[in-house]
Amino acid sequence: MAKIQNDLSQGSVLRKLILFALPFLASNIIQSFYNVADMLIVGNFSGTESMSGVNIGGQVTFILTNIVIGLCMGATVLIGQYVGAGNQTALKRVTATIITMLLFCSVLITVFMLVFKMPLLRLIRTPPESLEESDRYLTVTVIGVVFIFGYNALSAILRGMGNSKQPFYFVLVACVTNVVLDLVFVVVFHWAAFGAGLATVISQALSMILCIIYMVKNSFHFDFKISSFKIYGDQLRLIFKIGLPTCIQNGITSVSFLFITTIVNIVGGVSASAAVGAVGKFNSFAFMPTLAMSASISAMSAQNIGAGKLERAVKACRIGTLFSVCVTYLFFVFVQMFPTTILALFGNDQQMIADGVTYLRSFSFDFLFIPFIFCINGFLMAGGHTMFTLISGMLSAILLRVPVCYMFGVVLDWKLFGVGMGAPVASAGVLLVTIIYLLTGAWKHNAVMGKAAQSEA
Repeated sequence: MAKIQNDLSQGSVLRKLILFALPFLASNIIQSFYNVADMLIVGNFSGTESMSGVNIGGQVTFILTNIVIGLCMGATVLIGQYVGAGNQTALKRVTATIITMLLFCSVLITVFMLVFKMPLLRLIRTPPESLEESDRYLTVTVIGVVFIFGYNALSAILRGMGNSKQPFYFVLVACVTNVVLDLVFVVVFHWAAFGAGLATVISQALSMILCIIYMVKNSFHFDFKISSFKIYGDQLRLIFKIGLPTCIQNGITSVSFLFITTIVNIVGGVSASAAVGAVGKFNSFAFMPTLAMSASISAMSAQNIGAGKLERAVKACRIGTLFSVCVTYLFFVFVQMFPTTILALFGNDQQMIADGVTYLRSFSFDFLFIPFIFCINGFLMAGGHTMFTLISGMLSAILLRVPVCYMFGVVLDWKLFGVGMGAPVASAGVLLVTIIYLLTGAWKHNAVMGKAAQSEA
C-alpha cells in the first residue's frame, strides 16, 4: 500500500503540488493526442464518411465518459479525505462502492446503447453518408464501455491517494497502443471506423488491466475478487452528493457551447465556425496547466482537510493559484502578441485566420480569471462543496455567458469580438460570486466528513 498511497499532508506544499500536477498535466496532453489519433488516421486513410463516423460516435462516447468523470470526482474527494484522516475502513468501503457501481452502470449503459444507438444517431441528425460508419464505431466502443469506466474509476482512486504517476504511465501505454493498432486496423486491414473503435477499446482494456495488476501487486485493499464487489449505501450517497453536481455541470456546459456555436453561425458562417473551433483547440492546451494544478490542489486539500489541517489546505490553494496565474498570464501575453501565428497552425485560409484573430483577442481576456476560478473550485471540491461549484458553473454557462454572447455578438453587432467577450465577462461574474462565498466562511465547513461521521456512527 505504501507505493500506491502518497501522503500530501506532509512536506513542502509547493513541491508536492508540482510533483502531483506534472504527471496529471502529461496525462492530459497524452489524452488529447489520444483523442485525435483516431480522427487523424481515419481521415487520412479512410475518407470523409469514416472520419465523420468516428467524430459523431466519439461525441456520444465522450458524453458517457464525462458522466463517469463527474462521479469519480466524488470518489476522489472521499478517498483523499479518508487517507488524510487515516480511516482505512471507510477507504475500503468507498473503493468497493465506486468500482462495483461503475461496473453495474457500464453493463446497463452497454445494453441500453446497443438497443437505442441507431435511433440516437438519427436523433442527432447524423448525415446519411456517415450513418453506417457511425453505427460501427459506436457499437464497438459501447461494448468496451466497461473498460472506459473501469480505467477512470481506478485512476480516480489512485489520484485520491495522492498518486498521479501511475495513471500517467497507464494512459501513455494506452496511447501508444491505440496509435499502433489504428495503423494496423485502419491502414493495413482497411476496417475504417470499426478498426479505430476497436483500437480504442483494446487500448483502454490494456490500461485498465495494467492498473489492476499494479494495485494487486502492491497489496491494494481491494483484491478484485467477486466477493469484494459490494455497494455500501452510506458511501454511495456521499459519492452522488459530491459527484452528481459535477455531472450536471458538465452537461450544462455542453449545452451552453451548443448555444454559442449557434450564435457563431449566425454572426459569421463557415469561416467563423472553423476559427472558433481552432481557438477552442488552442485553449484546451493553454488551460491544461491550470487544470492540472486544480486537480493537484483538490487532491492535496482533500487529504489535509481530512487530516484536520485546514490551514495547510488553504496554503496549497494559495500557492497553486499563484503558480497557475503566472503560467496562464504568460499564455495571455503570447496570445495578444502572436494571434496570427497561433491561427496559422490550423490552416492557411485567410478569412479563417482573420476571424480567429478577432475572436481570440477578446476571448483571451478569460485567461485573466480562469486560474482563480479553477483553483478555488478545486479547493472547494476537496471540502465537498460541489453544490456551490455547480451553481457557479450554471451561472457562468447559462445565465451569463450565453446571454452576453448574444447581446454583444448579435444585438450590438460586435460579431465574433462580442461573442469572444462573453467568456471573460461570465468568468468575472463567477469570480465575484466565488469571492463573496469565500467571505461568508461557509467553505470552512467540511461537507464530507460531517456526513461521513454520522454514517459511520
